[in-house]
Amino acid sequence: MSTSRSTSPQAASRTTQGARARARQEITAAIKDEARRQLAVDGAAKLSLRAVARELGMVSSALYRYFPSRDDLLTALIIDAYDSMGAAAEEAEEAFRATDEQPTPARRWLAVCQAVRAWALGHPHEYALIYGSPVPGYTAPTTTVAAASRVGVLLIALVREAYEGKGVALPPLSPGVRAEAERMTADLAPDLPPEVVAALVAAWAQLYGLVGFELFGQFNRVVEDRAAFFAHAAAGLAHGVGLVR
Repeated sequence: MSTSRSTSPQAASRTTQGARARARQEITAAIKDEARRQLAVDGAAKLSLRAVARELGMVSSALYRYFPSRDDLLTALIIDAYDSMGAAAEEAEEAFRATDEQPTPARRWLAVCQAVRAWALGHPHEYALIYGSPVPGYTAPTTTVAAASRVGVLLIALVREAYEGKGVALPPLSPGVRAEAERMTADLAPDLPPEVVAALVAAWAQLYGLVGFELFGQFNRVVEDRAAFFAHAAAGLAHGVGLVR
């Protein structure tokens, strides 16, 4: 004697919805992968939804159900790039803190900076998308801010930890920039001195300048041992925000 078990309508509906969600995730990932391939070949300015659809064997109208416009696809790629770099920095800092015998904020700062450099060298076209030339006609929406802030938030946390403890030096601040430093402090880190926040913003810009110079060829025939030079410069940035070497 055999028995049969029937599937409830609710369970069948959940199964169908789950399958559709997985299929949508897979197609979305395929669209992004093809778009990244085109970024590497033609650059962000020439990214085309029609070209992506053609390479994937899709009609354009089907792709528009996933990304209504080129700008929507660019935004998704930008957020993914920022999140990937931020995750790499966070994981490097956590691993360094767990394994180093003296995981001081200054040494952890250097680990974060080196992780940013390593990510950029491993993802040059994605780095160019977020820190290279602006894409004509595209303005990044506020939805990119959280992902773009991950590395900065991590560096601020390291500096905050140092200033809550001991062994830091207050960076100098010229009188002419104090008002702007106080404004930035209110926006970015109200619990830190304006001198520190101004130095942090300068260090943030210099970090990506160092990476960009290496990645885009400005160091050619100037800096040969770029890893050693970067470590030296990143340590100098840490010193500049007041972290003890």
